[in-house]
Amino acid sequence: MQITVKLFATLRNNRFKIEVHEYPEGSTILQVAEALEIPKEELALTLINGISLEVDNALKDGDTLAIFPPVGGG
Repeated sequence: MQITVKLFATLRNNRFKIEVHEYPEGSTILQVAEALEIPKEELALTLINGISLEVDNALKDGDTLAIFPPVGGG
């Protein structure tokens, strides 16, 4: 299945901004993150088609996954 993956802020370092990737049917947000070598601790906010969901949610063909890291600052 094809998933559009959007990475934000520091997650783009040495990766990409937006790309379409092929994943096995039923892959979860966490499995996609692991394939991209993004540790679970760096998954502060994950959205599927604009809806905030937990990392164990499965994706469907054509979904758009947005991943945001924790925000730092003071």
